[in-house]
Amino acid sequence: MRVLVVDDERNIRQSIERYLKLEGIEAVSAENGLSAQRLLGEQAFAAGIIDLRMPGMDGLALLRWLREEGQRLPVIMISAYGEIRDAVEAMKLGAEDYVIKPFDPEELVVRLKHILANRRLADEVELGSRTAPQGLLELGGTPRMRELAAMVEKVADSPSTVLITGESGTGKEVIARRIHALSSRAEAPFVAINIAGMPETLLESELFGYERGAFTGAERRKIGMFELASSGTLFLDEIGDMPLHLQVKLLRVLQERRIQRLGSTQPVPVDARFIAATHQDLSAKVREGLFREDLFYRLNVVRLEVPPLRERLDDLPLLAGQILVRLNARLGKAVRAIAPEALEALRSYPFPGNVRELENLLERAMIFAEGDALGLSDLALPRAARPLPSPATLDGLERQAIIAALQRWEGHRTRAAAELGISRRTLLNKIKQYGIEL
Repeated sequence: MRVLVVDDERNIRQSIERYLKLEGIEAVSAENGLSAQRLLGEQAFAAGIIDLRMPGMDGLALLRWLREEGQRLPVIMISAYGEIRDAVEAMKLGAEDYVIKPFDPEELVVRLKHILANRRLADEVELGSRTAPQGLLELGGTPRMRELAAMVEKVADSPSTVLITGESGTGKEVIARRIHALSSRAEAPFVAINIAGMPETLLESELFGYERGAFTGAERRKIGMFELASSGTLFLDEIGDMPLHLQVKLLRVLQERRIQRLGSTQPVPVDARFIAATHQDLSAKVREGLFREDLFYRLNVVRLEVPPLRERLDDLPLLAGQILVRLNARLGKAVRAIAPEALEALRSYPFPGNVRELENLLERAMIFAEGDALGLSDLALPRAARPLPSPATLDGLERQAIIAALQRWEGHRTRAAAELGISRRTLLNKIKQYGIEL
């Protein structure tokens, strides 16, 4: 990292350089604006610390030149006591901060590091905006997301069945679509069905299709999703909610690669790539007798686990930038940035709803925002969980753990029970036992 220090007083330049060096930051000095112009044409800088009053080209003139040249260099302006009006003008021209002489160089470095951190976040949001068409997956900068992206590329063109696991809202369908897009089947259909959202009475006919007269109301033949996905990809979302009797039929399809429509005795070949996803622990469901073990092994050929957003918050600015582009197009808005304090608030939030919750928060903020940047007041983040008193007993520990889980999942009993490793019924009994009110 290299910072440009511009001041006509040598002792000030040397003092700032010394403190920057202690922080591992390279400093390059210029004694006036003209020298700074030359250096800016020769080298790249992360920021500038510029004196307001200098012979020749002063700090304001240099700042105007930077903006006219389209340079986004973050600048801290140094001003004397009698130059507050000029400091205000500098802020209007885009200076990030100003420091009044005499100043503590150590404080100056603290301010500089804060500005650089904010600019890094803003640049990541902008990068997410520029690369939005590529999809969310490529923008994962954390090691786990880079590893996941590499696995997606390797598995994309194989015929193997893929099981994608992860909490609700982490983007499992995004990954399934990316696998399809990278495969040789990309030009064929990507067919998705949410098993949890389909009534059990309709699920079989939607998957397998039916012949005319197969049952009351079947007035014409219907092609099911297995056939619609032929030569393409069938995405079975929330596979953990599939009824047991249909699990048997799905297992046969995976083994034999053919189906029979309801009301027919003729087999129909199925040439589809299967991708399943779930937020549930299928191994636990197998142990409980709620999911067939043989089907689990058939689905679990290649397993991809998507980490929750709270475990990869460094990716949040990039994700937010992509989401802004998509929402701008849908809402007819022109929001291009998120204020640093708003980004910091987002990074401090646990996101129980993951990427889906992030998108919902940003959509609501964009609806009510009036400018081209989202501020902290626009976000309306859910109220943070109140601190809990330290428990003095084992029962107190258990009560605290239940309250914390319920707060994280905003009162959703089933998800809180899954996190705690107990059944929903047990959780309801504990809530009653401890008199927990939400």
